[in-house]
Amino acid sequence: MFVSLHQQNPPRFPMNSEPGRNFYFIVIPIMPKNYTKPPISISEQILTLKKRGLIIDDISFAEKILSEISYFRFAAYLRPMENDKITHQFKDNSLFENAVRLYEFDSELRKMLFNAIQHIEVSVRAKVIHNFSMKYGPLWFMNEVLFREKSKYIDNFKCVIREVERSKEDYILEHYRKYDNPPYPPAWKTLELCSFGTLSKLYCNFSDNKIKKEIAHQFNVPNHIVLESWLRSLALLRNYCAHHARLWNRLFNAGPQMNVKLRGSWILYQNVNPNKLYALLCCMAYCLDNLSLGKGKDFKCQLKKELSSHPSIDINAMGFTKNWEQEPLWNTSLEFIVNSL
Repeated sequence: MFVSLHQQNPPRFPMNSEPGRNFYFIVIPIMPKNYTKPPISISEQILTLKKRGLIIDDISFAEKILSEISYFRFAAYLRPMENDKITHQFKDNSLFENAVRLYEFDSELRKMLFNAIQHIEVSVRAKVIHNFSMKYGPLWFMNEVLFREKSKYIDNFKCVIREVERSKEDYILEHYRKYDNPPYPPAWKTLELCSFGTLSKLYCNFSDNKIKKEIAHQFNVPNHIVLESWLRSLALLRNYCAHHARLWNRLFNAGPQMNVKLRGSWILYQNVNPNKLYALLCCMAYCLDNLSLGKGKDFKCQLKKELSSHPSIDINAMGFTKNWEQEPLWNTSLEFIVNSL
């Protein structure tokens, strides 16, 4: 049976379940939903918040804050005080200043983590460049055969080359003044330009698991699989920090492996949520512990100081476990005793 669909609105499609019988199902088109909300002034934003029950004692202060921090960004720090997530009505005694304090805490935390991640990133970059180059030569990143998945390799290689072609670094310009071939500088020059995300993808996609395991051991991590998951997570965290995104109660899609046995001081509690910030902080602290110049201890002390200076912050929202400071990883007093033996 032929059915002319253009004559039907909405169109109907025949279904033959029994001989001699036709059944139809109707396709109902989904109408597009248009966004129609207009922009509103800062004064209107404040009036809306007050109508929803937020206490704003200093209007001029609120106007200044919302002129420096967009309402859309700031709203994320108001949500913990909401009683109704649909109507956005606030709980009793909700203060505008509390959201400001939460925003300031998140901003300070972001700066601290960004600074700490750079030490890990620089170390990973140095180890990847040195170990891979010593075994596979200065242009290993151009050799597709050395990587597991071709499509991923092509995407990563494009990112690397794009950074080289737009670079104005003195050492890149000097290289091209001296050399014409091969078309790209060696790994120790080229890979200094790529992002932490691209670097971690090169490591994860590299086919030589033995040399990847050697790098993992340099961070006192048992194997490359664990380090791969940590690098993916830390690269994502680094990007959130760089783009000033909210951290404190975020759910991270790429969580690191946590239930692992490590040689160094680690956590005993095994039910850590890998998609919360605390899990990433643990990985950072462990990696920093295995770098020189006491980076790990400095990081832990800074984090504890930051949390103690903001006692109103709900650390459970970040995934912190009960008595987390007593964990071997975080117990700096225990660390001092062990190092003294």
